[in-house]
Amino acid sequence: MIFIMIRLFIMLALALSGAISAEPTPVTSDGFAIPQPHRAFVFPRDHGSHPEFRTEWWYVTGHLDASNGRRFGFQATFFRQSSPNNRQLFLAHSALLDSSTGRFLSEERLNREGWDAGASTTTLDVHNGNWSVRLDDSVKLAATVHADAQITLSLTPAKPLVEFGKDGVSRKGTAPSAASHYLTFPRLKCQGTVKLDDHEVPVTGHAWMDHEFSSGQLDEGQVGWDWAGLQLDDGREIMVYRMRRRDGSIDPAGTTLTWVHADGKTEQEGAGQFSWQPTRTWTSPQTKATYPIGARISTQGQVFELKPVKAAQELDGTISGLPYWEGACDVLDGRGKVIGRAFLELTGYAGDLARHLREPGKKAGG
Repeated sequence: MIFIMIRLFIMLALALSGAISAEPTPVTSDGFAIPQPHRAFVFPRDHGSHPEFRTEWWYVTGHLDASNGRRFGFQATFFRQSSPNNRQLFLAHSALLDSSTGRFLSEERLNREGWDAGASTTTLDVHNGNWSVRLDDSVKLAATVHADAQITLSLTPAKPLVEFGKDGVSRKGTAPSAASHYLTFPRLKCQGTVKLDDHEVPVTGHAWMDHEFSSGQLDEGQVGWDWAGLQLDDGREIMVYRMRRRDGSIDPAGTTLTWVHADGKTEQEGAGQFSWQPTRTWTSPQTKATYPIGARISTQGQVFELKPVKAAQELDGTISGLPYWEGACDVLDGRGKVIGRAFLELTGYAGDLARHLREPGKKAGG
């Protein structure tokens, strides 16, 4: 018996020694968590908020169709940002495009955490005023755009959740903090209503939902990114982004393309394995920013052209001072045939995005 007790004592001592000598979780200079490989995601908890990370967003974009042929593109985005004193700000955007008329509506909100804005840390339950995205039997989305439009949708996953990146970490640059945990539902079936002015119509369609949390989305010298989520008619999706430096060059360390095959399996390509060629530009009359709103993406011998449904799909950053272009697009193949739909996001062409999404102490120039 005494030998068993001695052995148990030694094992306990070794365990305690290992716990004491274990490396602490890396944090930024101001104490926020840095994404680490092989994180064990637990759901529904990890659909919720992660205040130990500086920045987080829940991003829903999609394409809706009415039975009369009317088509809409929509966006509803919820941002959370923490400060070192644990105060949290909640920024939100909503937008609606009526392709039949070309009418584009958008709204921006900013609230401190409290009765008017917040996010659960146990499940998906985020709100900003009367806008919300919540997990019930499906994902429930509710948003308005001023007094002009109202979007009410039930979103049901048509494919499994995807963890983008390598070993659960999506790299945006070479710095340890220039990374995120990036969770996505690449194809959600939509059912609900769109109310525009006084006319409400039932709609169906498909959406894409991103959930990212990080403490430094931009590396030193980076100013923004070009991102696209393609939903192809053959059941595949493509997520692609490239990080841009201040001198206009593309940072290969933060550039990637990921295929989501019909069975949900992913295949990632790095810079040099695919190409992104801008095809047209548009200059905003509000912000004067010039955006490359068309793109030709070539990968694995295939060509995908992104053609915006409307040029003017800029969210002008009236409150935040961070304008960006987020637009519904058609996806064309190399022969000009429409083979899918996409959303294209272009950030950092106006405003100082780096001030908000870079680890403090990192330089803005490059």
